[in-house]
Amino acid sequence: MCAPLPNPEPAPPQVHTLANGVRVICDPMPGLETLALSVVAGHGARSEDPARGGWSHLLEHMVFKGAGSRSARDIVEVIEAAGGSINAATGYERTSYQVRALKGGLDLGLAVTADLIQRPSLEAGDLAREKQVVIQEIAEAADAPDDLVFELAQGEAFMDQALGRPILGVRQTVEAATPQSLEAWRRYLYAPEALVISVAGAVDVPELLALADRDFGGAAAAEAAPTPSPARFVGGTKVTTKALEQANVVILMPAVSACDPDYFVLRIYAEILGGGMASRLFQEARERRGLAYAIDAYAETYADVGVLGIFAGCSARDAAELVKVSAGEIAGMSRHVEPAELARAKAQLKASMFMARESALARAEQAAGQVLLFGRVLTPLELAAAVDAVTDEDVMRLGERILADRRCAVAILGPRSAKAAGETFSRTLFGETSGS
Repeated sequence: MCAPLPNPEPAPPQVHTLANGVRVICDPMPGLETLALSVVAGHGARSEDPARGGWSHLLEHMVFKGAGSRSARDIVEVIEAAGGSINAATGYERTSYQVRALKGGLDLGLAVTADLIQRPSLEAGDLAREKQVVIQEIAEAADAPDDLVFELAQGEAFMDQALGRPILGVRQTVEAATPQSLEAWRRYLYAPEALVISVAGAVDVPELLALADRDFGGAAAAEAAPTPSPARFVGGTKVTTKALEQANVVILMPAVSACDPDYFVLRIYAEILGGGMASRLFQEARERRGLAYAIDAYAETYADVGVLGIFAGCSARDAAELVKVSAGEIAGMSRHVEPAELARAKAQLKASMFMARESALARAEQAAGQVLLFGRVLTPLELAAAVDAVTDEDVMRLGERILADRRCAVAILGPRSAKAAGETFSRTLFGETSGS
């Protein structure tokens, strides 16, 4: 008997659109006894002007203080009593509300989430208390060196822009919010045309569409949130002296956006440079020279811009040498890429994508993000093909593209003796100071 022909890749989940513009994605995963619901708004902190800094995050906090007919306690108790969990997150370009539930829990999960997004109480007393909670969160982030150093680098990279302001905001802007101003901001931020309802796991299309129309189909269209201005990488150096045992170092360089044809080239570039124990930075900076315990590279992408980042924690006395090594490895990326390291990077990237697909929540979030960026859900084979198509010439070409901008943002946080490293990276790589 002939071997059966391989099954073609299943079609990606369809995107359904309600009459008011809310988009719905249903991704059944046979064999699962649970589901993940993610309602994602395609707006976040990047939509804020300076006076509204931190309002998207504050609003995300406030909706859990009471929504619809439920109190703050009722919101979590009703979900947890059914075996589920509920959470939310605010980013620069998205705000996400997530529910994990047992099979059959979609009805409740979607109803609660709809109340949070469309009918929060936003009472003055709750707001006064929650402002203090957020202000404590801001203070906590300032006390955490490995959080603060990223914030400092982001501020240098995108100075005087929404992407350069902290998602949490600052005390003054948080304190300025009122129930009325937050309600107006909610209508901007969570306008129906900005919402994507994405469900993966134990779910079917007719059930989801009926419940989505019931809970979100009546949401009235509102004036759209302000369109963020195009981002511009500025660059610069920020050195902050603090009594710490280690120097914390973040280096950012301008790269490509999530929509750029070189997106997967950037992901592979970052993987080769510092994406694991076999990467160039780990092997050279840690294994060969012992300059750092922790060092890695990563890619952060937005709709119109991206950054290549390096983070390291090291002894203050080694900070200058560490950034020199980092500059040397980045320069080397534009000259030569070994076949073995390219193959490793591709395998690691595909593994991370496919492993994420085994998590219902990651799958739901990924699908929502793709719809917000591309208007459709991409198939796994499509993504794998894009990764496999990257060549060593592509990686070196992107390396030249990154270097051609001649800009970087460097943040150093730690002992005073690490200060000299602040300008060393750009001077080593470009022969000049950063941002000049």
